[in-house]
Amino acid sequence: MKVKGPVCGMEVEAEKSKFRKVIIKIAGLSCASCVQAIENALKSFRGVIDAKVNFASEKATVEYDPAKVSPREIKAAILEAGYTPLEEAEVAVDAEEQAREKEIGNLRTRFIGSLALSLPLFYYMLMIIGFPIPSFLMANAPQIELLLTTPIMFLGSIFFTRGILSLVKTRTANMDTLVAAGVGAAYLYSLYVTVGIWRGAQTFGMNDLYYEVAGILVTFVLLGKYLEAAAKGRTSAAIKKLIGLQARTALVVRDGRESEIKIEEVQAGDVIVVKPGGKIPVDGAVIDGYSSVDESMVTGESLPVEKQAGDKVIGATINKTGSFKFKAEKVGKDTFLAQMVALVEEAQGSKAPVEELADLVAAYFVPAVGLIALAAFVGWLLAGQSFSFALTAFISVLIIACPCALGLATPTAVMVGTGLGAERGILIKSAAALQMAAGIRTVVFDKTGTLTKGKPEVTDMVTSHESRVASRELLLYAAVAEKKSEHPLGEAILKKAKAEGLEVPDPESFDSISGKGVEARLKGENILLGNRRLLHDKNIPFAEMEARIQEMELQGKTVMLVAHHGAFLGLIAVADTLKERSQEAVEQLHRLGKEVIMITGDNERTGKAIARQAGIDRVLAGVLPRDKADNIKKLQAGGKQVAMVGDGINDAPALAQADIGIAIGSGTDVAIETGGIVLVRDDLRDVVTAIELSAYTMRKIRQNLFWAFVYNSIGIPIAAGLLYPFTGFLLNPVIAGAAMAFSSVSVVSNSLLMKRFEPRIK
Repeated sequence: MKVKGPVCGMEVEAEKSKFRKVIIKIAGLSCASCVQAIENALKSFRGVIDAKVNFASEKATVEYDPAKVSPREIKAAILEAGYTPLEEAEVAVDAEEQAREKEIGNLRTRFIGSLALSLPLFYYMLMIIGFPIPSFLMANAPQIELLLTTPIMFLGSIFFTRGILSLVKTRTANMDTLVAAGVGAAYLYSLYVTVGIWRGAQTFGMNDLYYEVAGILVTFVLLGKYLEAAAKGRTSAAIKKLIGLQARTALVVRDGRESEIKIEEVQAGDVIVVKPGGKIPVDGAVIDGYSSVDESMVTGESLPVEKQAGDKVIGATINKTGSFKFKAEKVGKDTFLAQMVALVEEAQGSKAPVEELADLVAAYFVPAVGLIALAAFVGWLLAGQSFSFALTAFISVLIIACPCALGLATPTAVMVGTGLGAERGILIKSAAALQMAAGIRTVVFDKTGTLTKGKPEVTDMVTSHESRVASRELLLYAAVAEKKSEHPLGEAILKKAKAEGLEVPDPESFDSISGKGVEARLKGENILLGNRRLLHDKNIPFAEMEARIQEMELQGKTVMLVAHHGAFLGLIAVADTLKERSQEAVEQLHRLGKEVIMITGDNERTGKAIARQAGIDRVLAGVLPRDKADNIKKLQAGGKQVAMVGDGINDAPALAQADIGIAIGSGTDVAIETGGIVLVRDDLRDVVTAIELSAYTMRKIRQNLFWAFVYNSIGIPIAAGLLYPFTGFLLNPVIAGAAMAFSSVSVVSNSLLMKRFEPRIK
């Protein structure tokens, strides 16, 4: 599958543009079966194009046609399926945090109450291993256990209500259904035995009571749910951290007066004052003042960036020294930080292709477990075992099964992985992009603006031995000749002259000679700047420099010859230079075993010169922007999984064609970049980190799925009594409950261990 971003002008995207997406927080999810029930209900609803429900984040990402259905109707469909969609006001960051804390607190209270009542029941369980029980407690065991267990059933009522509602409303069983069936069977059978004992029936005794099993099972399941809820909350720490960066207020100039207002009240066009040490509230441009700003949350660079009139500033970055005013340009959901949060939330709510197997298994898991439990019960009865024995196997199978472990295996790892990326300025747009990046074998870099700075710079100034002019004089004549030019090479020369502090006078005349260079006059004397043909035409010799010219051209530099008043003065070389860390990024990709290719519109000689500097072996040269996508197709036709790294604008078709597009972010417009991954920082080493992080996340997902499958594959047969004919061992339901409670917690904990991830390049 290919992970693509938007490409302007493409018919498919034009068709898709009429669709909308909405992310809905849902209460009441208990396992992967709930996910399937909601997805099936939504996908069959009119106007819904696609629906993905993330068990870990408890959110549904729904793509819909606004002409056919509204978000309110979608929420009504979720409610009809037996689950509770929350309103936007209820899922604000603070409110969501409070809701999660309330849920955790509720589960904690239920668990503590259940534990307190279960400890005396555990005392009765000791009787099984021969622990002496006082005669009074033994004689009144049915009444005492009933009084202790009944309140525990009320504390665990959430399993009964959710399990029954799922069956009634969606005709699907979930984990709560399994727990309700197992615990309910143990409690009701014990109640039946208790009544029989009260009536004096001789066929019943203490060994027929399952109160302690029912009570302790509820306690273990509540403990597992409590630990799971607490752990799931930690997987979304990246979102909380990002939103925590946002300023709460802004100092706005209105009607000539400064007033502090809430960040939500800032409007585009407002003039905002930022004082030393303050956070910049929204995105905009400086109109007055001078300061240095800590933009490490965007660029990762620790050194502050100088800001003056005309410079852009980004919300949530920190002003260091001076005070300045800026005009708000992007507010609310349009700010850089809001776009980052939206991208991370959408990625965490998406599904990776690897989840399809887990989802398929989860869809049939609970019904299959129910059938296995029933088969074990009937089978042992037919084999001549007692009703109590068969009931023990039935309860153990229902309780030990854990669809939650399967349901949490992938989304928890994706949430942590995408969060780790966001903290490092790597925005992974979807779980599918995360999975695809892990399998990349070939990385294709665009040259201009990606590997190189994209702006030509003066690299060499060499004066003629005969002319005896200084380098500054050579640069001055070249700058005069180019002052009226609009050519990028001319801009590089003028920039160099400015950096050297030269005052460049206007030429008295200027003439551009197509394909050769320019001619200008200063103080009545001609200045020539151009290639060999220009000086040949003017009969100005430069043979002494030919070897040096050829050497520079082999390095991919453009060489311009300078002559004044009929005499050759020297040469100036201009080149689009490599970014500082391009070579290091390529080297690390090679160490990871990746093939690295450069694609460029430059001629082969220039392309190879840049490739040699970067350490790249293969070059696709002379490729026009419109043909880059075709070259990616050819690589894919050769069986390669290709990542394309570009600027996200000129390279859009190639980024979309690649198996995974990695776009270099443009600072404040990250949301519109093409590609499955957006690098906020202009640092190609993040390409390496993105691939490493993706591979690490997929490794954790495989570990989670492996243990989830192994746990259920081994645990269920043992609970059904597979070992009994050979060893005489039958799993106690209480042990089954403990195993189930900690299986999903272990999966989430393994995902949380990902926070130890350290990239190869820091």
